[in-house]
Amino acid sequence: MKKNILVGQSGGPTAVINASLYGVIAEGMDRLDEVEHVYGMVNGIEGFLKGNYLDLSEDLTQKELERIKLTPAAYLGSCRYRLPKDLSSPVYPEIFQKLEELDIGCFLYIGGNDSMDTVDKLSRYARQAGSPVRFIGIPKTVDNDLMLTDHTPGYGSAAKYVASTVREIVLDASVYHQPAVTIIELMGRNAGWLTAASVLARKYEGDNPLFVYLPESQFDFQKFAKDLDGALRRQPSVVVCASEGISDAQGRLICEYNDQAKTDNFGHKMLTGCGKVLEGFVQRHFDIKVRSVEINVSQRCSGMVLSATDVEEAALAGSFGTRAALEGATGKMVAFVRAEGPCYGVTCSLVDVGQVCNQEKRFPLDWVTGEGNNISARFQEYALPLIQGEPARPMKQGLPVYAYRKRACGV
Repeated sequence: MKKNILVGQSGGPTAVINASLYGVIAEGMDRLDEVEHVYGMVNGIEGFLKGNYLDLSEDLTQKELERIKLTPAAYLGSCRYRLPKDLSSPVYPEIFQKLEELDIGCFLYIGGNDSMDTVDKLSRYARQAGSPVRFIGIPKTVDNDLMLTDHTPGYGSAAKYVASTVREIVLDASVYHQPAVTIIELMGRNAGWLTAASVLARKYEGDNPLFVYLPESQFDFQKFAKDLDGALRRQPSVVVCASEGISDAQGRLICEYNDQAKTDNFGHKMLTGCGKVLEGFVQRHFDIKVRSVEINVSQRCSGMVLSATDVEEAALAGSFGTRAALEGATGKMVAFVRAEGPCYGVTCSLVDVGQVCNQEKRFPLDWVTGEGNNISARFQEYALPLIQGEPARPMKQGLPVYAYRKRACGV
């Protein structure tokens, strides 16, 4: 008997989150003997609770589906909605009633840590309630901090954007002979994977960015001043990259020195401003030009600096997760396993989503060097394969052509 697929997107978008959506839709539409409809939740589980969804298998042409694959951000819209810990909450039978009304057999959720928490809770409720619906998590995050996977879809393109942008800023910072410091603030709440990608911008050993500071290492202002003083004695232009989540020895976020950190509805501090704090510190301690640059959301929403490898792997994750759900898997997340040896390649596997959610994969401390201000060559060996290739994208009048969502049921 045919069943329907329901797919949603949650959390902060990435440049390739829609490639995973493409993989889910394409796989579902290729299995017409098993699948009647592929529905898409508009604004994730929060929107679905309000009855907002699309019939993706009916509404999309093949051309539109292909366009979605290279469209950044979340085509279906996103949400930051945490399901209750207590599985006796009335929201669970409400969700499952809606799943039953749409005759859903497979539920796929594309997202990061908090999204995997949703998959875990729904799969546990399904077991408790005897529901046959299967729940699979499709990973995505530019932070690359999900456990039990070599890397996450979204990271490769974000890393490529960071490396490319930092390389351009380094060139701009080098045009004058007067001493100057440029501070680049990059995403990274608790894990420094994205900030570490800035070292890929270096053209040779000793090139800018000279210093890289991650959340995994304690930040010390006096050590920072010493680092800068030594560097400025050797060269006029110094570029520094720092994660938004760096903190001091007492655990106080550097951005909190400027009272910039507020809290979102997940209890996460909304980090911004560490670059400005560091800029002010340099201004007070050195009589030189200094500026700070916060790249912000461009790291996750740029569709013009995509990694072709990242796009194809994201689509692979969506396709593999759909097949796994149709074959009976539930309570799992799709994970990447890197091939051993000099030639890069990945295969997909399934891991227990309960061992992924509410945890973070931190940047390896043994890859942090220079007394906490630099990154080892081992990271470059890990990251370089992830940023390779440029997909051919549709353009019109010199601008990229992207897909835009149609009106949803219930909206």
